[in-house]
Amino acid sequence: MARRTKADAQATRSGLLDAAEQLFEARGVSRTSLNDIAVAAGATRGAIYWHFKDKSELVHAMCERATLPMEAMFNEITAVAGDDPLGSIRKLTVHALSQVAVSKQQQTVFDIMFHKCEKTGEMAPMFEREQESRCECHSKVEILLRDAVKLGQLPPDTDTALVMQILHSFMVGVMHEWLLDPGAYDLGRHAEAFVD
Repeated sequence: MARRTKADAQATRSGLLDAAEQLFEARGVSRTSLNDIAVAAGATRGAIYWHFKDKSELVHAMCERATLPMEAMFNEITAVAGDDPLGSIRKLTVHALSQVAVSKQQQTVFDIMFHKCEKTGEMAPMFEREQESRCECHSKVEILLRDAVKLGQLPPDTDTALVMQILHSFMVGVMHEWLLDPGAYDLGRHAEAFVD
């Protein structure tokens, strides 16, 4: 009985997140209420508040669900970078762009976050959590960049903090622009060339 209840709760949570993705994509985050999401998911407002404290927490959970495969790969690659940190960074960036190119869920969520979600008001707490995650990710990549300098893969005078910012800007920029017009080119096919 407890397993079924847990499974039912997980199915309800997934249904709410699915409905949120669809409505946020169609209307934007600020124009979608928690009640709209509950109705679209065939659930009650109480179900929303059982799973999520507020809209900010729901959006955060939506983002986490879409990016977990990227995070798992990121953690796996950074843990075993070894004697080829630059190769590991290349692998990470190519993988991230390739994932976005093939994952409809990631495309939807990134499109929502880039183009349909304001960073003020009720969403401010979610963006603060995202900033903390971003800083943690940047720190790990900067360690790889420093290792690349130590191993002679990058020049000794490389400003690793600046390179990290450039790399981040490149990745966000490619994803942001591609999501505006996915038909412009095949991101999956060109990911390696872009990174190289």
